[in-house]
Amino acid sequence: MKGYEGVRFLNERFERALILEGPDPSLDAYLRAQGIEPERVPKEMTDDIEGILARLERGQHDLLYKRSKFPVDARVLDASSNLAAVMMCCIGDDSVDKEACAERGVLVMNDPISNGRSVVELVFGEMITLARRIYAANDETHKNVWAKNNKRRYELKGKTLTILGLGNIGKAVAQMGEAFGMNICFWDDAEVPREVGRALGWTACDTIEEAMREGDFVTVHVSSVDAKGASNRGMLTYERLALLGASRGENSPKIFINAGRGFLLEPGDLLRAVREGHISCAAVDVFPEEPGSGADAWESPFADEPRIVTTPHIGAATQEAQPRIASYVAATTRAFSTQGAVRSCTFSPGKTIGVNTERASHVLAVTHSDARGTKKAINDAIFDAGLHNLESAHRDFTQFGFAYDVSALNGLLTQDQLSGLVDAARAISGDKTAIRAIRQITL
Repeated sequence: MKGYEGVRFLNERFERALILEGPDPSLDAYLRAQGIEPERVPKEMTDDIEGILARLERGQHDLLYKRSKFPVDARVLDASSNLAAVMMCCIGDDSVDKEACAERGVLVMNDPISNGRSVVELVFGEMITLARRIYAANDETHKNVWAKNNKRRYELKGKTLTILGLGNIGKAVAQMGEAFGMNICFWDDAEVPREVGRALGWTACDTIEEAMREGDFVTVHVSSVDAKGASNRGMLTYERLALLGASRGENSPKIFINAGRGFLLEPGDLLRAVREGHISCAAVDVFPEEPGSGADAWESPFADEPRIVTTPHIGAATQEAQPRIASYVAATTRAFSTQGAVRSCTFSPGKTIGVNTERASHVLAVTHSDARGTKKAINDAIFDAGLHNLESAHRDFTQFGFAYDVSALNGLLTQDQLSGLVDAARAISGDKTAIRAIRQITL
């Protein structure tokens, strides 16, 4: 529709998807079964931003699928006026400019579940190998040194495991820790996970400092932002790292593991904590700066410290996790494409936005600003069109200044009625960006 700059009038059913960074190939078949044609960019071309922009402009894709590297910014979002959502084939959305998405009515959805088991097993593999000093023993025996002793070798049973961040993965880590006979402490700044942890019998710590002091082992699983939406970048300072195991006595293993996010700490701070003896050893799977591919030049900040074991962000890189992620994201896509339903939206984790469509013939989905009066304009447009709003669902994303609204209707709004909706929303709210995206779906 002409004359409505800043409003995306999205396709009724999604038809084209651009796939970056090599998600599991089964994703392509899932999408084709839904009538969505995937265009897969070779993984080695992920760094060719101009080439990807050209593909988006040429293909006008409805959906963009990616993993954790390719940066999605305003230029990427503007390259396709049909773009309805960025679908993350992973948990973290740090590579997406969510403010730019919010301004354009583009949703961001992820998979917070499917790679959990793989990450948990990596964490416990690292805990055991570090606690038993297996890496050191391997190096010694390869040098024909027979150093059989129990010096600083520990069992997990009876030790205290501190978990920073009690989300899906954090809870799974805690449950496996209990199976090993460990005592569980945790810290989370959100009230719901704190209540869940307490209900499960785990010890909640009031501060990060307390959590660090109480742990023989500390593993990190916080999200990219805190409960108030502020970045968690640099949350693990040297002063906090240096507290690890401080309440646990001289014979504590004092082991630190970060399989969460690389920017939570400065490498120099972890190096200092290890070299000064506050942390005996550590395992790191994520880094503040990571290369786009194995062909890119990269230097590990921990290369000269054997007490810090490093892996190249392989927490979710298993034969089992990647197909699970493809299946999960495809199911998210189907619900979004056919009914306008949204799940695993990173603007509001854990919330599903959808309606019962059994009695409906159509769905109206609107992404709009959270300015007062915008929701009223949507409801008035439905009423003035003589349609019945059989059920509606609405979610404000106040931190980002926008909302998503989905209604089950008994008919379609005409183009003139949609135009009137946009005009009314702008007039009532005084916000020229009141309506960001509109989509009507025939069921």
